[in-house]
Amino acid sequence: MDVESQRTAEGREERNRNGLCLVVILVGAPGSGKSTFCEAVIKSASRPWVRICQDIIRNGKGGTKAQCINNAINALKERKNVFIDRCNLDREQRSEFVKLGGPQIEVHAVVLDLPAKTCISRSIKRTGHEGHLQGGKAAQVVNRMLQKKELPKLSEGFSRITVCQNEIDVQTAVNTYSVLGPFDSLPSGSFGQRNSEAKIQLGIMKFLKKVEDPTSAELDKNKIEDSLSTETTRERDPSCIHDVPTLAFPSISTADFQFNYEMAADIIVEKVEEFVNKIDNARLVLVDLSHGSKILSLTKVKAEKKNINSNRFFTFVGDITRLYSCGGLHCNVIANAANWRLKPGGGGVNAAIFGAAGPVLEAATKERAKSLNPGKTVVVPLPTTSPLFVREGITHVIHVLGPNMNPQRPNCLNNDYIKGCEILREAYTSLFEGFASIMKADHKNKGGESVYDSERTKKNKGNKDEFGSDVVDNRNKKGSSRAQADGGMVKPWSSWAQALYKIAMNPEKHKNDLIEILEDAVVVNDIYPKAQRHLLVLARSEGLDCLMDVREEHIQLLRTMHAIGLKWAEKFLHDDPSLAFRLGYHLAPSMRQLHLHVISQDFNSNHLKNKKHWNSFNSAFFRDSVDVIDEISKYGKLSLKDYDKLLSMELRCHRCRSAHPNIPRLKSHISNCRAPFPAPLLESGRLVVAQSQAAIDS
Repeated sequence: MDVESQRTAEGREERNRNGLCLVVILVGAPGSGKSTFCEAVIKSASRPWVRICQDIIRNGKGGTKAQCINNAINALKERKNVFIDRCNLDREQRSEFVKLGGPQIEVHAVVLDLPAKTCISRSIKRTGHEGHLQGGKAAQVVNRMLQKKELPKLSEGFSRITVCQNEIDVQTAVNTYSVLGPFDSLPSGSFGQRNSEAKIQLGIMKFLKKVEDPTSAELDKNKIEDSLSTETTRERDPSCIHDVPTLAFPSISTADFQFNYEMAADIIVEKVEEFVNKIDNARLVLVDLSHGSKILSLTKVKAEKKNINSNRFFTFVGDITRLYSCGGLHCNVIANAANWRLKPGGGGVNAAIFGAAGPVLEAATKERAKSLNPGKTVVVPLPTTSPLFVREGITHVIHVLGPNMNPQRPNCLNNDYIKGCEILREAYTSLFEGFASIMKADHKNKGGESVYDSERTKKNKGNKDEFGSDVVDNRNKKGSSRAQADGGMVKPWSSWAQALYKIAMNPEKHKNDLIEILEDAVVVNDIYPKAQRHLLVLARSEGLDCLMDVREEHIQLLRTMHAIGLKWAEKFLHDDPSLAFRLGYHLAPSMRQLHLHVISQDFNSNHLKNKKHWNSFNSAFFRDSVDVIDEISKYGKLSLKDYDKLLSMELRCHRCRSAHPNIPRLKSHISNCRAPFPAPLLESGRLVVAQSQAAIDS
């Protein structure tokens, strides 16, 4: 080994032993979400982080850049990682912070390059900002700063640059830094950047130039908001296409299996055409590493001749394991040209996907199948701990095996292209059907805890399979993988499942839907109530997606939410003393954001339609709030029992426990049942009733 190689190896060993410290320089206009980004990572990260913000650097008051640098140096000496929360929109502003880097310190940039209208809208609406930049004057400041924007480059001294151009990009970056362990590192390079020379987001400039009247010191806030809401940009918002289910797949059998390119291209186009004519709102992407790829060229020409919609099917040059981080192409499903053993190795796409996904993919695959026949596929939900899930947002891998024409490989067809074409057609049909099954399962889940039609996709708007109809995510099934970290749940939340989260985090945007807005929680009526009275109390804390995220430090929040729910139950009881209420949580909700159900026990609702609806409120799947608070107070977290079978239990009256064959018969019974509630419900405040009724029950 030469001296230089030895030094490099020794340096690597030293870095691995001690772990690198990170300095992450946030780059973005006011209102782009820099502080929110820092707080989101700090709340969930296992690494120690320090946020350094010039607006509050001097005991809560504004300070200088020099003070920020000094604080950063002190934090790094304590082996803490540092967020530099300043605008840092030009190279000069960043340069002093970049110099903090060293052999044990990497300097990253996270660029929050969100649309200007988003930044301005946030800035003029916010109150109590640390730097007092809010109201009408914020628009002028943001506009002026964006005109001087200079995106960072690796040549400045950064080892990694991540550019976020929409909220999904931001969340992906948050996840990337949140999951880093003390000794983990991230690949170097520039990720997510579409146009390195972009300086001004033109979509908002036309409007801003109109309102920059030198005679007006203050901009009219309402005028700005109206203009922002009607302003349209020429470029398509990348976030729009993230909600489109997308399958990226390599050409099957044309590489190592040496299948004829012309024939393969014909079959690809034939099967793609069949798929796009049957399925709406989905994309297929044929991927190859090489710009000179023959199969991409042939397929593209043949698809154009067939007039296949280029928004529904197109070719893409890139690494199928880094389509999003390196190419900006978001695909929730990728296909793997597998071997019959379903094992890693062998080179090509198979080795790349197994390598990028990590050992968890091999383990998850073994749970599904041990081997694969030509023409067949295996759909594997990707464990949420996989780097492909965290970095690329990939939820499923579909293994597919095509026909082999290579005599050096198993099951060679010896140039029998009649059989070969038959198998290849079968392989693509099975691949696309597997993709369709994933879409169908996702769409079925969208019938879960939906709250507002504005948060649904167009395809879902007419779907009345309301909350409770599919409460458990399809990854909860036996044999699937769900990451457990410190007893918590890591779960992928589809765009439809974000409705409650968006309401809780931005209640001012949903004032017409909310019935109460408080500091720690908001209250909303369930849009598909399962009883006469059914409302939700939503926690306003980041990082609390569901019960499995709750720990002892959240006890006060749980008590506050319980008190809020109790207040509303008592209000309803004042209006109708005949009602009775339970306050509780679902063990595995389909909607993101911790929420408490306050539900009357009459269950008189047209929206209560099936067994899952009933059992989600009348089995151990529903945990009473008082029990949740008590268990977490004692043990620090909630013990989660096997809840898979709870929703499919037989239908039983919640009062007399009599069994019934179907929902109509059950509803008919409970409307007349006057049996007392079971004794356990009458204890510890699990059942909330009017005082007069409580005396009768006792």
